Amino acid sequence: MTETAAAAPVSAARLEAVAAARRRFRRLFGAVMLPMFLAAVDQTLLATATPVISREFGGLRDTSWLAVSYLLASVIVVPLYGQLGDQFGRRKLLSLATAVFALGSLGCGLATGLWWLVAARTLQGLGGGGLMTLSQALIGEVVSPQRRARSQGYFAIVFTLASVGGPVIGGLVVHHASWRWLFLVNLPLCALALWRLHALRADDVPHERTGPPDLQGLLLFALAMGLSLFWLSSAGHRFDWLSASSATLLAAIAGLWALLLRVERVAARPFLPIELVRLPPVRYAVLTVVGFASAMFAMVFYLPIYLQLSLHADAAEAGLLLLPLTAGIVGGATLTSRLIVWTGRPTAIPVGGLLLAAAGLLGMALLPPDKRTLIALGFAIGLGLGSVMSVMQIVTQTASGPARLGAAAATMSLARTLGSSIGASAFGALIFGLMGSSDALHAAQDPHAQQDLRVAFEIAFACAAAVCVLAAWAASRVPALRFDASAPGRADLAE
Repeated sequence: MTETAAAAPVSAARLEAVAAARRRFRRLFGAVMLPMFLAAVDQTLLATATPVISREFGGLRDTSWLAVSYLLASVIVVPLYGQLGDQFGRRKLLSLATAVFALGSLGCGLATGLWWLVAARTLQGLGGGGLMTLSQALIGEVVSPQRRARSQGYFAIVFTLASVGGPVIGGLVVHHASWRWLFLVNLPLCALALWRLHALRADDVPHERTGPPDLQGLLLFALAMGLSLFWLSSAGHRFDWLSASSATLLAAIAGLWALLLRVERVAARPFLPIELVRLPPVRYAVLTVVGFASAMFAMVFYLPIYLQLSLHADAAEAGLLLLPLTAGIVGGATLTSRLIVWTGRPTAIPVGGLLLAAAGLLGMALLPPDKRTLIALGFAIGLGLGSVMSVMQIVTQTASGPARLGAAAATMSLARTLGSSIGASAFGALIFGLMGSSDALHAAQDPHAQQDLRVAFEIAFACAAAVCVLAAWAASRVPALRFDASAPGRADLAE
């Protein structure tokens, strides 16, 4: 009788604690969901609008910098946001990133030329780089490892919906209004996000760090990444792959990366999370995410252009034809989160998913370009790609430990943004390089240019399939992750 009476308060207290944790998660999710959506959607928002902007401001080849500039700026600041968020509080840094993002959006909406727009996109990226990183870190701070499986599934859905929904939204807006509204609409959304983040001021949990900020590493990383992406996007376009200019750039890039690694090894607070990447689970998770993001972004950014220029779809139709890919990614992310909760063994899932995506991309390279075929293959590709991100987030956070959640989130965000940058630059250079002197914007009126365009995209799809296979190999090297059923909230990586 006494034991029963004693157990009742304990059970009630446990239920209240669970209910309080759920309320806190809902409040937190409601606050960070909008910044995450804004960060992801603006990476791909211009995919279907690119041909329209290129006709207003200049040729199609240079408009790839609308994506590259945003992604490059995001890559540069991602580790810095993670580091400063750990020290000064993630909510404060997330609010600052949102304000910078809003200022960049205003500049984009008022742009009068291509390079003004590129500069404003760069400012947008400086804010956008912190939105995803700090949102993930805030969640990791209050959610136990086992419950992160479900929360990361939710965030994977938000990210993929925004990433692939960007071209759909962009196509509809461009078709019915002006592309400038793609940016101006961010202003009230950022104001709403700042209001919601203000309510989280009690959730700031600073962690003390010693040593000065690694400004030297930041500068070297910016130069190395900038030159690398410039070479990727310009080789075969502004200069030949085997030219003296190309060789000089490659030598400078190699020197900068070597110097950066040397500086980071001795820095008190290294800009790059080298200590995390040395861990085998994190290292292979990073390689997996780089490959996944590269293939996904190549699909999201260039498939709408292919549909408009090769299959003669308008901007709105090209965006809507990406919905099967969106549905597949959301379905894959949802199924993966469920499988993690049910089995407690998540790390094998991305291997099969990436191989499925590779098969779909190979089908796009080999089969005739029919809209029905593209719909079916797009769904299969999305289903495979949707299995990756949530698993790798959990692996990295578990291997890093609670004190380095900000650095762990920054590492994954850096890997995803780096992969996206490589996808935008390398695949764009490949496509335009294979087309040679053909004018992509007027391919519909030139049968020769039309054929060159299709062949270029088919080769690019085959290369994306190869990238997915390499990412699947990296995923297979990630150690098995098991949740301990006897200790809720505990997760272990197998040796």
